[in-house]
Amino acid sequence: MNETPPPAQDSVDAIRTQWNAVRPDLDVTPMGVFGRIYRISRAVGDAVEKAYSRYGVTRGEFDVLATLRRSGEPYTLSPRQLSASLMLTTGGMTGRLDKLEKAGLLRRSPDPHDRRALQVTLTERGFELIELAVVAGLEVQYEALAGLDADEVELLTGLLRKLLDQVA
Repeated sequence: MNETPPPAQDSVDAIRTQWNAVRPDLDVTPMGVFGRIYRISRAVGDAVEKAYSRYGVTRGEFDVLATLRRSGEPYTLSPRQLSASLMLTTGGMTGRLDKLEKAGLLRRSPDPHDRRALQVTLTERGFELIELAVVAGLEVQYEALAGLDADEVELLTGLLRKLLDQVA
């Protein structure tokens, strides 16, 4: 395990200390967990967003392209499948698809199996962009984890998986 001690006190500790002073009857332990999860998510999310912006896409647009890429060849899904995967309304998905199609990163075409439906396909340009952007985002995430050793990352991953399973 990494021998670097944690900071003596951070901003979340300061908040907990303030609550303990004014409400000593409350156990504010959960604030230590969720306050840090929130701050980590926000800081790393902002850095990842900045990495994606170098490729001209937002995090939400990246998610659409990444979902198509992860689907495997022929990198095609219906708008409904994309909406379900990204937990977006169809209206929210339409806006993203419009922008990405205009940029030449995906194309919409009639579904050959259902005349009433469309399919969304990653273009060659979209494929090339997502290949670069995913690496850029992972570099940011690796940098964020650099202070932890492999065992700590595995432990943290397992604990967060357990917590997510409990609350989701």
